[in-house]
Amino acid sequence: MTAGRALFVASTLAVAAAIGVVAMAGSAAILPASCVALAYAAIILWGVMDQRMAMFAPITRRLPDAGNAIALTFDDGPDRATTRAVLDALARFGAHATFFVLGEKVRAAPDVLRDIARAGHTIGIHGDHHDRLLSLRAPKRIVAELERARDSVAEIIGERPYLFRPPVGHVSPRTAVAARQLALTVVGWSVRGRDGLSSTSVADVERRVCAGLRPGAIILLHDAAERGDRVPAGIAALPAILEHATRAGLRCVALPARGTR
Repeated sequence: MTAGRALFVASTLAVAAAIGVVAMAGSAAILPASCVALAYAAIILWGVMDQRMAMFAPITRRLPDAGNAIALTFDDGPDRATTRAVLDALARFGAHATFFVLGEKVRAAPDVLRDIARAGHTIGIHGDHHDRLLSLRAPKRIVAELERARDSVAEIIGERPYLFRPPVGHVSPRTAVAARQLALTVVGWSVRGRDGLSSTSVADVERRVCAGLRPGAIILLHDAAERGDRVPAGIAALPAILEHATRAGLRCVALPARGTR
């Protein structure tokens, strides 16, 4: 059991105990019980927003038994211009990566998805569209969203993806239920370039990512903008990141297509 999961169980038991105290003691216990309830809500929110907690589902944040390998991962594509720039850079260095794609973009650029698969990269899903509030949706809606994205990928490349990175990395109990129902492995990261933000410069991405390039690292970058045609800074930073990894003797590998279940 992870520390986050243990915290969730302990806090749930504390809330149950507080409810019991209110039932026995009446109004005198309402204020302290309310404080317990507020603390519980804060813990749940922490668990949803901080993937390091792994409070509601197992989250792959590092490569197991990595040796000298690292995993570059790219979110929010595919895009005909920017994703192909990423593919070109990876090919020049003989590197492989994992692409967490959006269903609506897959349907708009199926040829790019085929290019990703043909190059030997792993494909996972990032949702059907980039719903930043996906973790708060009803379980049936989350399942439907992920099924549509998964089926769109399968129709184009003939294989279902089994890796899932939630939008913004948020994992709620509802997200966890949907992932289990669809046999998806939830993937997080240990290093992020923050290139999903328009304010992040190429130098910022290089500095942040290169500082975290160690065996087993899973690096979060973007091969397309969440919305619109902005070019993420990580694309221009990628050659320098790959050069740094090469000098450090690190291999860039794709995540296992079926995860670590």
